[in-house]
Amino acid sequence: MHKAITLLRSNSLLSNKSEFFMGSSFGDLFRISTFGESHGGGVGVIVEGCPPRLELDLGKIQAELDRRKPGQSEITTPRKEEDQVEILSGLLNDTTLGTPIAMVVRNKDQKPGDYKEMKVAFRPSHADATYQAKYGIQARSGGGRASARETIGRVAAGAIAKQLLSKTHNTEVLAWVKRIHTLEAEIDVQAVSLDDVEANIVRCPNQDMAAQMVERIEAISREGDSCGGVIECVVRNAPVGLGMPVFDKLEADLAKAVMSLPASKGFEIGSGFGGTLLKGSEHNDAFLPSDDGRLKTATNNSGGIQGGISNGESIVIRVAFKPTATIRKDQQTIDADGNATTLAAKGRHDPCVLPRAVPIVEAMVALVLADHLLRQQGQCSLW
Repeated sequence: MHKAITLLRSNSLLSNKSEFFMGSSFGDLFRISTFGESHGGGVGVIVEGCPPRLELDLGKIQAELDRRKPGQSEITTPRKEEDQVEILSGLLNDTTLGTPIAMVVRNKDQKPGDYKEMKVAFRPSHADATYQAKYGIQARSGGGRASARETIGRVAAGAIAKQLLSKTHNTEVLAWVKRIHTLEAEIDVQAVSLDDVEANIVRCPNQDMAAQMVERIEAISREGDSCGGVIECVVRNAPVGLGMPVFDKLEADLAKAVMSLPASKGFEIGSGFGGTLLKGSEHNDAFLPSDDGRLKTATNNSGGIQGGISNGESIVIRVAFKPTATIRKDQQTIDADGNATTLAAKGRHDPCVLPRAVPIVEAMVALVLADHLLRQQGQCSLW
């Protein structure tokens, strides 16, 4: 107890922010705070800063949660959750009041007994060991706050951000699976539609490659193993001028947003790492004449952002996700006392997180854009 009090005192000197001890809040003006654990009573989010008088389609919020929920196909976790959202505050007749919007989803199919082995054995590459080392206590069932179930709140909030962006600037945020394991799809970023993405259970708009991806996930799952891949996301009709110079560049905030997702391990924008293989004369996006005052470029290697500020072209990013850490194969690990042991995890886990991560990536991108949109309005509305 003495050590804990000393730690609290030393931390209080470093930050006055309440989120210092557990970073569960995101955004500046359009701000969210998520709560809940994987096998607790429920999970949810509080959204602050959403402008008043925004008419919401509540069905679209539920539709986004349905895209994220478990048990939706044979290549996802078999956990059965309806993930029905309850909106507790912030609306009057489906219209925002400008006050905090609280949303919650109750956990119905929690099975903490599936995680008995993990009370004494840390899962390799999971958050078990680091949470225990940091806090000295953890919600071991399902990973607690490290579980992807926490992202329910992000998706619900992101659905509101999407509607704000769509109604004010006709902005569309759309993501899909580009690669599973070693299988990578050729995709025309500008031609993809939501129907293309939702046409198969792996959410890859290249239908021929999607079938191969499903087979690959199923084969790896039968081995008791898992696989990762890459999600690509495009923002069409992005507002011009979003992002700040230096530390609050738009791509920097997008990177932070998607890299805060469970299992994310890499971020690219525009040409990404491939751009390092080009010369400047090949990589530069030449400007073109425009009749509507918007910036137009012949190519889009910048990915819609230059100098940290959106230029009006489509924003294109890619996010790499590692293989699911919890697998059924025997793995060498240690227990809480540091002794060597073997773990073959039980429970219900996605053999590949990517199909369900698609709406989560969209949500985080939408949240960043909504936040920067409000910041831009506050900074530039006088002129």
